[in-house]
Amino acid sequence: MIVDDESRIRHVCTKMLSQEGYDVAEAENAHVGLEKVAQRHFDIILLDLLMPGMSGLEALGRIRAQHPDTVVIVITGYATLDHAVEAMKKGAFDFVSKPFSPQDLRLVVTKAIEHIRTLQDIAHEKSRMRTMINHLAGGVMATDTRKQVALANHAFMNLIGYSGPNPIGRSVDELVTEHKILNMIDQALAMAPDQFAEITAELLVPARAGEPERILGARCVPFRDRLERNLGTITVLHDITALKRMDQMKSEFVSMVSHEIRGPLNSVLMQQKVVLDGLAGSITDKQREILTRASEKIKALVSLSSELLDLSKMESGLINLDKEKLQLAPLMADQALFHLPKAQAKKISLELAPLPDLPSVLANRMNMEEVLSNLITNAIHYTPENGRIILSAAGEGAYVCFKVSDTGFGIAPEDLERIFERFYRVKNEKTRYVIGTGLGLPIVKNIVEAHNGRIEVKSEVGQGTVFTVCIPVA
Repeated sequence: MIVDDESRIRHVCTKMLSQEGYDVAEAENAHVGLEKVAQRHFDIILLDLLMPGMSGLEALGRIRAQHPDTVVIVITGYATLDHAVEAMKKGAFDFVSKPFSPQDLRLVVTKAIEHIRTLQDIAHEKSRMRTMINHLAGGVMATDTRKQVALANHAFMNLIGYSGPNPIGRSVDELVTEHKILNMIDQALAMAPDQFAEITAELLVPARAGEPERILGARCVPFRDRLERNLGTITVLHDITALKRMDQMKSEFVSMVSHEIRGPLNSVLMQQKVVLDGLAGSITDKQREILTRASEKIKALVSLSSELLDLSKMESGLINLDKEKLQLAPLMADQALFHLPKAQAKKISLELAPLPDLPSVLANRMNMEEVLSNLITNAIHYTPENGRIILSAAGEGAYVCFKVSDTGFGIAPEDLERIFERFYRVKNEKTRYVIGTGLGLPIVKNIVEAHNGRIEVKSEVGQGTVFTVCIPVA
């Protein structure tokens, strides 16, 4: 629509734009223009600023307030350029100065049309994304840095039991009563730019009218722009009640089988020890060799049943995560001292490198001891005689990272991709005699990830391997 008190301007603009295929209406002043805007929608309005009666600036304010999607291009004379600038501040898309050529008008309208199409495309994509998110079975909520809800699908609202007004723009504290979710969001927002970790938790939702008690799995991460500036958080909820029931059944089964296996195996070990100690009579050297090998295999089976039980507990979320502030240096010293006899038996040098002052980590002591023990044991198993193992640690930003380095056989690239798989073991001519279950590294990985940490491995065949474990500082 062309709103201008000069009929010549209206007619020239109408004629030119009609020839371009646009549906054009005219209004001789702001009052008539507002009446027409109230009767039908206009994509673009060319609005003169200086007209008798109501000014273009006043009309612009009313149009923007009632029809924010309408693009307004102001028409101004040279003497009113200041008014054009003011109009732009009030929401005008662009301006064209009198006198203007058909080409000037064509360019500004074409630019406005492109702007409208871009906005329509964005709105379409938003609508499509909103539809997709609302159809997800899991709950999704995004918040900004002020903890105001930017997005929340129906599943999220249902899972937290919220049935109030539209949550968009409201503070997450008004919607969510579960303190674990609020704490996760606070932790994600507080993460330093060089730190990125997924924060996880499990929530017990009490039974509500017509609905049984449920267990929800919650995950929260910060999301950032290309410059690593924090824009907010994304929280995802899933109903894991059925999975937890199946995990419990699996754990009970594994526990039962492990217990039933360990009892007879330990009994056999005790009887073999009686024979090996000569308490059941004398035996030949050949018989002693056979019984000793059998005892080693039985011990491996006992270890396997124990590690299966440990891994089952971890995968079921039953891992003990009672965390405390820990200094890793004393733990590393204790583990180095504990494993020293085994290393010396293989003529391997086990050393603890001088450690700097390290910040405390928030971790479970027994879990950290198990991680260190598994990595050191692996290094001893896969390092030949006269080799060397070094334990070291350093602070790396928001993490404390400790390393177990060895001069062992090394790991081939094709094996490196699979070493954290359950039961996977590196098998070659040099490692074929190494006894193990293939569960140590999966257990280590589960523990580290449960602490929101990370584990990395670098290796070169014939040169050795370095395992690096990073745990967030307290």
